[in-house]
Order: sequence, then C-alpha cells, then structure tokens
Amino acid sequence: MAKDIQSPGTIKWLHEDFLLKTKTARQLYHDFAERLPIIDYHNHLSPQQIADDSCFENLTQAWLYGDHYKWRAMRTNGIAEKYCTGTASDFEKFEQWAATVPYTLRNPLYHWTHLELQRYFNISDTLSPQTGKKIYDEGSEKLQSNEYSVRNLLRKMNVKVLCTTDDPVDSLEHHQKIKKDGFEIKVLPAFRPDKAMDVENADTFNQYAGKLEKAAGISISNYKDYLAALKDRHDYFALNGCRVSDHGLAEISADDYTDSEIENIFSKIRLGASLTHEEKRKFKSAMLVVFAEWDHEKGWIQQYHLGALRNNNSRMLHQLGPDTGWDSIGDFSYAQPLAKFLNRLDNNNKLTKTIIYNLNPADNEMMATMIGNFNDGSITGKIQWGAAWWFLDQKDGIRRHLDTLSNMGLVSRFVGMLTDSRSFLSFPRHEYFRRILCNVFGKEIEDGELPNDVEWIGSVIQDICYNNTKGYFGWGDDGW
Repeated sequence: MAKDIQSPGTIKWLHEDFLLKTKTARQLYHDFAERLPIIDYHNHLSPQQIADDSCFENLTQAWLYGDHYKWRAMRTNGIAEKYCTGTASDFEKFEQWAATVPYTLRNPLYHWTHLELQRYFNISDTLSPQTGKKIYDEGSEKLQSNEYSVRNLLRKMNVKVLCTTDDPVDSLEHHQKIKKDGFEIKVLPAFRPDKAMDVENADTFNQYAGKLEKAAGISISNYKDYLAALKDRHDYFALNGCRVSDHGLAEISADDYTDSEIENIFSKIRLGASLTHEEKRKFKSAMLVVFAEWDHEKGWIQQYHLGALRNNNSRMLHQLGPDTGWDSIGDFSYAQPLAKFLNRLDNNNKLTKTIIYNLNPADNEMMATMIGNFNDGSITGKIQWGAAWWFLDQKDGIRRHLDTLSNMGLVSRFVGMLTDSRSFLSFPRHEYFRRILCNVFGKEIEDGELPNDVEWIGSVIQDICYNNTKGYFGWGDDGW
C-alpha cells in the first residue's frame, strides 16, 4: 500500500503513488520521471518579480492574483466579484476560495490546489472553510521569508529554463538584470507580436505603433518603416537570449495578398480609417509570414496557440479588462489556412521548428495529422503538436492528447508539458502530466500491449518529460 507523503490523518488520496494505478506505472514514475528537471518553455510569469526576487505578502497574492481559473470557479460557486478581482481584503478572498475548493471535486483545480499546498508548503490538510485560516496563516508566513522568494519557489521545483511571454515593445530590462545577477535558472523572453498585427481597431493599432516607434527609435510613416521597427525589436530580443516566438490567435490567416495591397492597407489604418474584413485578414496573413520568415532566419522555434474565443462577456471586459476569465473554446475552421500557411513557408524553405496548439478538442485529430504533413525528416520532430492547453490541460484532456498523438504520430518525440501560467505556484502541473504519462504507459505494459522493457520505455518517458525539450530548443545543461 502506498504511504502518505505527509503525516497520517491528512490527505489520504494524495499519496506518493497518486494517479499511478499499476506497479509498472509506479516504477516508471519514481525511477525515471519524478526527479527530472523542468523546462517551461511557455508561461506568463512576471520577469520583474523574478528580477526583484520578490516575496509575496500572503497566499492570496501568490495564488489568486491573476488566476482566472480560480476566479471562474468562484463565480460559478456564487462568489461575488469583489472576492475575485475586487476590493475585498486578501484574506477575505482566500476565505471564499477555501469555501469553493470543496466544490471543485473532479475539476483539475482540486488536484492542483492540494499538490501545490504539499509541494511548496508541506501542507497536507484539505483546503476547506474549516482549514482555510490555518492554511492561509501558515502559507503566508512562509511566503514572507526569503526561503520562499520567487527565485526560491522556482528552485524548489527544479526548474532549469523558463520562457516568459513578452511584447516586441518590452524593454527586457528585467531579463537583463536576471542574467546580470547570475541567476542559475535561465529566464528567457519569448517574442509575442499579437498587438503588432491586431488591426481590429484603428485607434488601438496606432497607439501601439507609437509605442513601437519609441522602443525601436524609428519613425513610422509607412509599412516599410513599420517592418523595420519590428525587425529591430526582433533582433533586440535575439540579442537578449530569445529563441522562441509565440502567437495567440483565434484562427490563422493565410489569405493571398500583394505587397502593394498591404502597403495601402497600412496607410489606410494609419490615417484612422476602419478596415474591411478582407483587409484585416490580408494584413494579418502578411504579418504572420513576415514573422515566420524572421524566425526561420534566426533558427527560432515558433508557436501558435489557436482556437480561443476571447472576451465573450463585453460587460465584464469593459469593467475588468482582458485575461480575467471570460474566454472559452471557439469552433473555428482553420485546417485549410493552417496547411496553406505552413505550405507557403515550406515551399520557400523558410519553415522553422513549429509548435501548434489547439483549444478545441474537436481539432485533435486534425492537428495530430497536420504536423505529419511538414515533418520532412530534416529535424527530429520539427513540427510539433503542442501540449494539451488551457481548458484541456486536465487529466482527460492530457490523456486524449497522448492517445491521439500516439495513434497518428510519434508520442516518443513529443516535447512535453508546460504551465502556460501566471502563478509561480503552478509548476506541479509538470508532475501532474508526468504521472498521467507514466500511468498510460504502465497500464499498457501490464496489459501486454507494450513490451515489458522498462528500461527502454523509461528512457522514452524521460525524453518526453525533459530530453526532447532540451534538444529541440537547443539548450544544454547550462540552459543555453
């Protein structure tokens, strides 16, 4: 029988063999996966907090601030907005989260919450209204100590490399300070130019162009100037260790266009005029090609997160702004434009390593087969179907992703998990993934569907959890 990680009489279900249903699954996890380092190549962590090596004042600040997963659950539980993003005190907000957790049964939040309490704070009580005050006080006291500073939270999870998500106009001053400090965990920027191709609103776009002018030190009077300013920032990111780009798109655009059309469209929006739907798509199509070609030129890895239907509640968007929990899975049809986009780059020999993520599980099989169209044998796993993302990074979603990739590709060449999180307490999601992965392989070994070669399959597990990522991104043991 599995023993409890912590003291008796606490969380009996969250033991050392959690989610590991067979003897072989347990062997694969404990002997091969458990102690591997973490490379987290996509998240939304604050580089400033890492640069400052901040300490949080309390558990709410570390755990609830910016976490729209938790806010959505609290709202569904009938908790007023003032306890999510509003004016309630930090302890009052935590009380309401503690009141919500017992109702998150079978939601991944229930598992993540208690994994995080155990792994970071050595707290084994189930979070509830009865235990909330005790857990809040204990967690907050630890967080205020240097032992629980942001950098030490990363060290606790054995993180080796992480990539933040950064706009082209960002100064990267915090990344520079982190490097200057000699922090042993490599914190690298990722180039996220979504705002640079967002032409839905002329005023917003022109405000952004003004910021770009300032950042690049280039006056933008035409499309050529605009590209020069963006290229300057792309080069600047490269000088600061960037090897990754990322795009968050509802759907990919791959319309035909001419250079003169894009120049005219740019001039039109710079004059404050609204664009037609066709003009918007053409401009986005052109910008995606430009960025992809620059990425290829530098040997970067490009990522595309596709399928989110964002900001659905206009009333709450106006009140709280974006990224506050009003997004959902979209039902876009983008197989043809995605294939057309990748094919254009491939035909021109400008298709760099690429990771594509879908948010709608209905697109799983499409994505798993799409990557095979452009894996040409030049690079192992050149085109990747990215990890189960956002609403899909739960037990069922991860398992479905692994099964589909196994059926239609090579799961053994998969570059593994990431957090995609804004919280420094989210890194047990890697453990969660690893346990699910080992359980899948362990069961099939014991069912006679895979050979009972634990050493070989254990090495494949290690590749998926760490080695493939390390090799794909070109990071050695020192993170570079």
